[in-house]
Amino acid sequence: MTGPMHLEPVPWAFRGTMRGFARPYENDAVVADLFRDPFNERVPALARATLQLLGGRFQFESDSRPLLRLAMTAFGGLPAHRLAAAPPRMRVRLVLGAAGKRRARSEPPQPAMFAGAGFLAGATDSSNFVVVSPREQATLVVVSPRMLRFPYHTRYELLEFAVFTLAARVQGLVPLHAACVGRRGRGVLLMGPSGAGKSTIALQCLLHGLDFLAEDSVFVAPETMLATGLSNFMHVRADSVRWVARAKDVAAIRKSPIIRRRSGVRKFEVDLRRGDFRLAPAPLQIAAVVFLSPQSAGEGPLLVPLRRSTVQGMLTAEQAYAASQPQWPGFVRSVSRLEAFELRRGHHPLEAANALRELLG
Repeated sequence: MTGPMHLEPVPWAFRGTMRGFARPYENDAVVADLFRDPFNERVPALARATLQLLGGRFQFESDSRPLLRLAMTAFGGLPAHRLAAAPPRMRVRLVLGAAGKRRARSEPPQPAMFAGAGFLAGATDSSNFVVVSPREQATLVVVSPRMLRFPYHTRYELLEFAVFTLAARVQGLVPLHAACVGRRGRGVLLMGPSGAGKSTIALQCLLHGLDFLAEDSVFVAPETMLATGLSNFMHVRADSVRWVARAKDVAAIRKSPIIRRRSGVRKFEVDLRRGDFRLAPAPLQIAAVVFLSPQSAGEGPLLVPLRRSTVQGMLTAEQAYAASQPQWPGFVRSVSRLEAFELRRGHHPLEAANALRELLG
């Protein structure tokens, strides 16, 4: 005969996941089976997809088809950028949290267990979080059902945060708050604070034949100065539409969904993968850095050369987060070998696009 069943002590946090068992030893046989996999590590992913983006090979896996579809909305259909002959492989596990139950106000929500991409986690059913491990080249994203009702915020605040952070840390890329456009494989970085006009100028570049790489987040290999980014969406303010000349472009913008930033600013979200736009087919070789200025060019040139001695200070002021990363010194050395300009305002943002076209040859 076999002896009595022995159960290892189980943390109190697990007990809320045991399908209503208030005490863990009411039915030893059933509870023992449930305790064997409290984190649901053995539950297979319902769906998987592999994409080449931001220089790496990303495998997305999820227990939720709607959540995986949202990730494909953000990252699918983009040019397959490579920064190395053998792109690093990275894993993104997307988990939909428990729906939870209404409880008395005095009682907090009970924790649920999650696992994926090599991580073990516990969180309440209302939690949304991202865990990134550059060492494991993996990230775990947990999204609550309520958060999934806000696809824009889920994409930008959870999915892109996870993918951007993982891609940058694994590959040693410098993450820049910048836009980037190019021509014939050469690119220019457009830097300036939010509201400086990066998107407006990038839109004019896009509509007039330049290759579009990114409007807000650019990732640069510091030694080679190859830049990659996501060319999925362009966000256009309503007051920028007046600068668009062709009626079909205006119509395409106005038919796009409207998103609302946390700041309250509303913008059209134009999906660039659905038009005949020129998306950068490969990483761009950065040839120049341009800082947007609120100063009018008047009758003078829009592009004013900057002294190399002032560029480093401007870079650090513009890119506080990137300047704290270990790759920053190498990036600054590489930038010091490039041309740098201040871009002043003209009468029409198309003038800026034409100036950048000439700069790129």
